[in-house]
Parts: sequence; C-alpha cells; structure tokens
Amino acid sequence: MSGEEKTHPADLGNLYQRMSQEVMDSYDEFLELELEDADSLISHETGEGHHSTLDRRLYFRELLRLQAELVKLQDWVQFTKEKVVIVFEGRDSAGKGGVIKRITQRLNPRVVRVAALPAPNDRERTQWYFQRYVSHLPAGGEIVLFDRSWYNRAGVEHVMGFCTDEEYEEFFRSAPEFERMLVRSGIRLLKYWFSISDGEQHSRFLSRIHDPLKQWKFSPMDLQSRVRWEAYTKAKEVMLERTHIEEAPWWVVQAVDKKRARLNCISHILESLPYTEVERPEVILPERTRHPDYVRHPIPEAMYVPERY
Repeated sequence: MSGEEKTHPADLGNLYQRMSQEVMDSYDEFLELELEDADSLISHETGEGHHSTLDRRLYFRELLRLQAELVKLQDWVQFTKEKVVIVFEGRDSAGKGGVIKRITQRLNPRVVRVAALPAPNDRERTQWYFQRYVSHLPAGGEIVLFDRSWYNRAGVEHVMGFCTDEEYEEFFRSAPEFERMLVRSGIRLLKYWFSISDGEQHSRFLSRIHDPLKQWKFSPMDLQSRVRWEAYTKAKEVMLERTHIEEAPWWVVQAVDKKRARLNCISHILESLPYTEVERPEVILPERTRHPDYVRHPIPEAMYVPERY
C-alpha cells in the first residue's frame, strides 16, 4: 500500500482542506472563462469595446445559482426521458458560444451535448436539407444545443449566394412544418437570436484579429459579414417574420453586454421548461477493500510526465 493515502478520523481536518481546495479549483474555471472574454487589447489600448455594468460579484453569484438549476433541469430531463433542443443563432461574435459554454460547464456531456456542424460536404449537399440535422436530434433523456442550425439557409447561405432563390423559398415553406413535426414528436424546441450592434461586432472582431488566443475564431466569412451587414440584417428580419410560429417562437437576447445576455438567456431557458427537482438517493461512500497481499507495481520513471510546474 506504499504511496497510497489513508483517511483516518485524525486526518479529517486535512480532508476538509482538500475538499475546500477542490471547490476553489472549480471556481477557477470561471476565471479562466472570463479571461477568454477579456478584450484587453481592444478595450485597454484603443478605448473601444463594451464594458459590462453588471457587478462582478453579482454576475458570478447568479451564474452559480443558475448553473445549479441547470443541474436540476438535467436530472429532470434524464429522469423523465424528455427531449430538448435549443437553437442558438445570431451574427458572428454575438456570444452564442459563450452562453453555450456556461450552460454545459457543470453538466454531463452524455446528457447535454453541442451540435456545431461544419459546412455541408458534397454528399450532404444532395440530401434533403434538414437530413444532416436530424441525426443530431436528441433521444429521450437528452438535451442538444445547436450552435447554429438549419437556419444557416435563411442567413449565410442566402446572403452569400450558397443556395438558389428556389431553395431559399422552399426553406421557409419547410422550416415551420419541420419544427411542428419536432414538437409533435415530443421534442421541446427553444430558439434564441443573439442581437448585437454594428459597433459591438466591430470591437469584437478587432479583438479577435489582435489577440493570438482568439484568431482561430476569425474566418473569411467574418469579413463578409462586416461588408454585408445590411444584407444580413434584412435576412434576419425575414427569418424572424417567416419562422416565428406558435409551436416554436423566436426569442431575442440583447447581447451587447455578454454577462447580462448569458444570465438572461439561461434564466429564460429554465423558466421555459417545466422541470422539477428529482430526489436523489443518499450516497454513502463505501470503505475501500484492502488485501494484505496486494502490492502496487512500481511505474517506470520514464513514463511520468515531467513536473515542470
């Protein structure tokens, strides 16, 4: 039993200390995500960019509270075998990915998963338009978050000329019926559009260009979204008008302030689903079985990762 730690009553103080450290490590995840959001190169050097007026302590307190509710929602979905689809749409850099990260941060990826599909390949272009999305729909006890969705046809495909006018019109005939079918099949469908201003997108794009940790987010399509801002605006207006249906209405999230947008969106998701807390059986940690003849085999030093930190 060399190298193993035993927990005796006299070591409870040490155990509590380690548990506290585990909690602090968990909180550090928030700070890491916030560093990812810090548009320091833009806001500090040029004075541009939006600064949240939301008190930082209030933001973290509310985010933790809402994430605790998301865990309850997850348990309810798993217990009742509900099927939930949440669609996140919006302009490039609107904050869709940020809210998705906060939703999934504390949840089980086997229950809550993200579908972020790339551009269709040659085979998929010949399929029924909705076919490649159908394979990502949830089974009972699952939540699927679509980071962009079938609404690509109403936005980027239409604006950039990647679909014909006939395909564009067919989408608007089919999409409401497709979503009604999903709802009739028992899927709970929520659709969110993240709305930002021209100036805010400009600042976020500059941040991506100048920050080496964010440059991977930038694509040639982002450049076109700036050039064609008005065309994207018209496409969004048509999309909201023609696909805002009673069975699956659109919800617009004011997203210029990222922190407020996250809290407001997560809060609305929780309010939109009739979840209840599922009672969990008490968990009792069993004693570890020990055998006097058990001896750990040594691991060769060459197999260890160098401890540089």
